[in-house]
Amino acid sequence: MSTPRRRLSWASSRDSLTGMAKRAVLALLGLQVVLAVVLTLVDSYRRRGRRHKPFPTTSPAEVRIGDGTVTTYTFGQDLYDAMLEAIEAAEHQILFETYIWKGDATGERFKRALSAAAGRGVDVYVVYDGFANLVVSPLFKRFGPRLKVLEYPVYNAGWRFLDLRRYGRDHRKILVVDETVAFVGGYNVGAAYATEWRDTHVRITGPGVFDLQRAFADFWNLNRKPRHGVRPLLLQTTADWEPRIRVHRNVPRLWMFPIRSMYLEAINRAAHHVWMTHAYFIPDTDFVDAIKDAARRGVDVRLLVPATSNHVIADWLSRGYYGEMLAAGVRIFRFQGAMVHAKTSTVDGRWSTVGTANIDRLSMTGNYEVNVEFIDPALAQQMERIFATDLSNSVELTAQEWDARGVHRKFTELVLAPLRPLL
Repeated sequence: MSTPRRRLSWASSRDSLTGMAKRAVLALLGLQVVLAVVLTLVDSYRRRGRRHKPFPTTSPAEVRIGDGTVTTYTFGQDLYDAMLEAIEAAEHQILFETYIWKGDATGERFKRALSAAAGRGVDVYVVYDGFANLVVSPLFKRFGPRLKVLEYPVYNAGWRFLDLRRYGRDHRKILVVDETVAFVGGYNVGAAYATEWRDTHVRITGPGVFDLQRAFADFWNLNRKPRHGVRPLLLQTTADWEPRIRVHRNVPRLWMFPIRSMYLEAINRAAHHVWMTHAYFIPDTDFVDAIKDAARRGVDVRLLVPATSNHVIADWLSRGYYGEMLAAGVRIFRFQGAMVHAKTSTVDGRWSTVGTANIDRLSMTGNYEVNVEFIDPALAQQMERIFATDLSNSVELTAQEWDARGVHRKFTELVLAPLRPLL
């Protein structure tokens, strides 16, 4: 039977250990915050006055799929010209959704084109993310009454503080015109993206347009404010099926995240090659395991990422997986001189995807995203040509080079590793 003195001593030791554990956790969190701030400040200083270097691109190319077409774009100005041409030719309806919409000359071009379309009687619906555009001038975000505009709110949970379904951002980029043509991919709208960033978008015609139109309408109807007199967006079109084109939507409000499953299924059934291009690569453990398993069974797995992205913390977090992937046989290439912002993959010369979702927690299980899955050899070949062009501007990371990195780099990766599930 323990004495009161022993019980008091045990309780004191327990409290002391608990206090030490709390202090250790707080110290780690503090170190993470300090490191993140220092890395961000150093990165910002290094970027001052830095000019993006020219990079090779693949000219727009059209592929026929069934009764429609898919055109790929890898240079922003080419894409913007095609999008503005579609807007200027609109006769009935425009659905425009973007994550970032800069208030610069390029952003103004889009705003004027949309306003002009509304002025000639076209029904114009616009959605943009409020948080992503906090730094954009409020004057730019003043739209005429003819445009139906939904600013996805910075905070959307209301009194439901613990409802995680209401914290996702609207990270999608969609344009649908007259039910006949649609655009989707990684490009936001802004002057820098037109010439300085390497990204990928597609233009779709034919039956594949309907699913993107439906995706926009469902988001609009889910987030509109009836008390403000905003009517639901109804689609009258009867859709035809195009089995080679599938639109996958992440909808956090409905707890739907099919894009991750789409990727894992494609990787798990790959027999020859998996070529992936991603701006931010911070996968979960199961995703990393799927990639390593594919490489170990002889699949040519290649990952292309920016040598330096616009988010330095994302760079450091993604590097934490490089060692084990290189050891498994995954080949990693780093795009030089400019930001590669694409979210694309192609598998076995038959399967491809282009969309808005990064390989990180925010895109896979957090934000509103849209990816289009294509099961078509001709488009897969075009995506392979784009990948080859990007490789010509990339440097492969070897296992020897990675193992030889400095101790300070290994320490930073280790300290920041717990942040991966948050991003």
